[in-house]
Amino acid sequence: MPTNFLRAMRLLAALVITLIVWTSPMSAAELKVGISERVNTALALWMAQAGGFYAAQDLKVDIASMEGGGRGAEALQAGRIDVMHVGLSSVVRLNRAGADLRVIASLSNVIRFTFFSAPGVTSAAELKGGVVGVSSFGSESDATVTLALKKLGLTRDDVILKEYGGGTRRLAALKTGEIKATAINEPVASTAREAGLHVLVDLAADRIPWLFSGLVVKRSSLQDNRALLVRFLKATIEGNYLALSDPGRAKDTLAEETKVTDANVIAISYDDFRQQTPVNIEPSRPGAENVIAQFPEGVSRNVDDYMDTSLLQEIQKDGFFARLAQKYGKL
Repeated sequence: MPTNFLRAMRLLAALVITLIVWTSPMSAAELKVGISERVNTALALWMAQAGGFYAAQDLKVDIASMEGGGRGAEALQAGRIDVMHVGLSSVVRLNRAGADLRVIASLSNVIRFTFFSAPGVTSAAELKGGVVGVSSFGSESDATVTLALKKLGLTRDDVILKEYGGGTRRLAALKTGEIKATAINEPVASTAREAGLHVLVDLAADRIPWLFSGLVVKRSSLQDNRALLVRFLKATIEGNYLALSDPGRAKDTLAEETKVTDANVIAISYDDFRQQTPVNIEPSRPGAENVIAQFPEGVSRNVDDYMDTSLLQEIQKDGFFARLAQKYGKL
């Protein structure tokens, strides 16, 4: 076969390959995001998905319930997920054991739990010696039980703590009397009220500063995947703005994601979200300090050992917050 013909064929093949590369769409970067359970503090994430903001940032985000913040934080440290929606308690606990996690943003900076009791349990005396359910050990439902018990004049030694997974499962165990008390948040808390369950302690009403629902990553990701995380945070922030500016759509999304059909429960849950969510998902240092203070001596008291806001600072300098304020108005 003539040499010139072979050269021409090779050139044609190279041009075809180049054309395919140029015209094929780039595959979106994938992120696996864990949430502690299907609660209203995850609304910004769901709205970012529903609003197409992750797709606009060329991201394919898979959001999955981990049935407990502690379990999710462990999955993050093990590399099974990329980002975890979890409170600071789990971060402090795991970092103490050798992990290196960092909160990069927050979806709630106050405690949102209400401590409910089973039928027939209306006092501290009736709770003493009983089983108290938590989602997972080391989670916020576990850490804040200490505060609820203290308000009742009890300590953790006065009850039996057991892991029971997500709020819906804990509520079912509460109704049957399998457990005597548990701390749950919206929308499950409103479902518990409608079922007539007794409130022992309403921690949500106290609005205690607490880094309750952080967005957490491995510290190494801040260097290795920085640009990716900036895009993720931008989309999530815009999801938060959309949720705050469009109540109707936000309630529909909340109902769809939580599988709650009671419109009254969804309305209460959305109002609770509006009260607690920081518009620009900035974490609270006083809230972080309160969490760290619950741990024994020997744990670092330096907030910067658990939190890194450099990505949010970068986003602010870029003018992103200002552009969103202009787009969505005053929130």
